[in-house]
Amino acid sequence: MATRRTTRSSSQKSPQPDTSMPISKLLPIPPNYASSSQSQISFFSSSLSLSTKSTGLSKRDLALLLKKKRLLTTSTPGALTSLEPHLSSALLATLVFAQSEAGTAFCISPTGLLLTCSHCVSEDPSELEENRIKWLLFASGQIVQAKCTAYDHIRDLALLQITSAEQATGLPLNIPANNQGLSTSVPFLPISSAPPKKNAQMICIGHPGDEDLETSKPGVKTNYDVIHVSYGRYRGIAEGADVHDNSEIGAMMHDCWTYWGHSGAPLCMRKDGSVVGMHSSWEDETGMRRGVAWEAIVGFLRENGDPHVIQGLDEAMVGSMETPILVE
Repeated sequence: MATRRTTRSSSQKSPQPDTSMPISKLLPIPPNYASSSQSQISFFSSSLSLSTKSTGLSKRDLALLLKKKRLLTTSTPGALTSLEPHLSSALLATLVFAQSEAGTAFCISPTGLLLTCSHCVSEDPSELEENRIKWLLFASGQIVQAKCTAYDHIRDLALLQITSAEQATGLPLNIPANNQGLSTSVPFLPISSAPPKKNAQMICIGHPGDEDLETSKPGVKTNYDVIHVSYGRYRGIAEGADVHDNSEIGAMMHDCWTYWGHSGAPLCMRKDGSVVGMHSSWEDETGMRRGVAWEAIVGFLRENGDPHVIQGLDEAMVGSMETPILVE
């Protein structure tokens, strides 16, 4: 039974930041990683340089951003040790939104291109412009600012480009450094070359909310980590679903554990860490988790993303909004 997508709360509205925020240096993306737009990411020295004026965040949201940074800095090293080594990059490439219970995202390109659910950026398409700028944190605790560059509320997908980032004190795995020893790229996840087979083993990496919404008593904390890794299987596409229409509920089914705040979390193949979907919603009556299918992600990226992100993928498997893949 398909039910309307349930979200914890409407998207947080952030004032536009002061573009005069001081930065220590402008570091271009290395030529071999640069997209056709030659994206540049400006780097600021540390989170200590952030203020309500420079970020556009309220005092409460800025304090929450810094709290999440502290928690991630202490919890992620332990989480990495519990993961199979080939899945560590999946964790490092996952981001959480700075605002309260605002969702999850993940990086799909070393140029700093992020993928998430459109409802994590703006629940209402008419309010997209005022919600276009977002602050997020990588699992390492590194703070970044990103701007929404593509938005599809039917597929429930959005792209954000990192525009500024905190200089990382430690280099993520497999990320090149420039001759000053500063990371000029970011950890990222590859998109799978094909959709998953039914019952394929997957992992989900997301940002569960800190308030227990399954109890009648308000204010009870969940005590979940800022980022949680869960395991499960791909359960196919819902009967009668159009994989390119996730506006009410995600077409993809999976049984990885999720909670409010997991929207936008990557669903990766456990065998190699490649992305085969994105968590977005769940069925109220059955508890079956739902997500945005591989076909919708690849179709969206073909229309809006860097070509190298999906280079070599089989176009016949993808479909489009004009000729969607419909599961009978």
